[in-house]
Amino acid sequence: MRIDIITIFPEMFSSVLDASIIKRAQEKGKVRIFVHDLRNYSLDKHRKVDDRPFGGGSGMLMQAEPIFRAVEAIKKKIKAKARVILLCPQGDRFTQKSAKELSRRKNIILICGHYEGVDERVRQYLVDAQISIGDYVLTGGELPAMVLVDSVVRLIPGVLGDKNSLNFESFEGNLLEYPQYSRPAKFRDYAVPEVLISGAHNKILAWRKLEALKRTRQRRPDLLKKNSNRKE
Repeated sequence: MRIDIITIFPEMFSSVLDASIIKRAQEKGKVRIFVHDLRNYSLDKHRKVDDRPFGGGSGMLMQAEPIFRAVEAIKKKIKAKARVILLCPQGDRFTQKSAKELSRRKNIILICGHYEGVDERVRQYLVDAQISIGDYVLTGGELPAMVLVDSVVRLIPGVLGDKNSLNFESFEGNLLEYPQYSRPAKFRDYAVPEVLISGAHNKILAWRKLEALKRTRQRRPDLLKKNSNRKE
């Protein structure tokens, strides 16, 4: 997989892309990630990429031309189809299902919005999708891009050491993950549930399923409604 990120703050990404699972995924050759400075695609002598919105209003708007030029240059280099995504508050909510779908793509181009947003022509004529990571506003699309990259890369086959671990995570099957414990079996006055140290695998699986349902019912009952709707 190849991921290209277009941003006016490329320096923000090094600490995320050069550490942990994402770093190892790149070293294994599972993913290639390139960060592009949008200002390099500006025709302005001062490398300007924003301007005042037509009709007035507060703040500045990211111009269409530099963004179009950046995406077109990347596509020319890739010489293949790429999914172009704008990170913005108006986008579709990012979910585990979204991450799985994107993890099967060969090429993704992420556009990090900033200021008061982007010229509407970017949404209309350039991007394939718009994604939001939640119902709140951030300074720019850089942090959402990092979240998306982290979520997607770990789903690429061969990235995680234990491929079975993906089957028991939160949001798989619209359930939150069951409680987990490690050694020692008793810490101060807090003991691990007896079933987990019993060695009875069938009982452990049943306990985990029940606890996952309990936790989901308490914290995210909306997920159980999705299960119910899907069965119908």
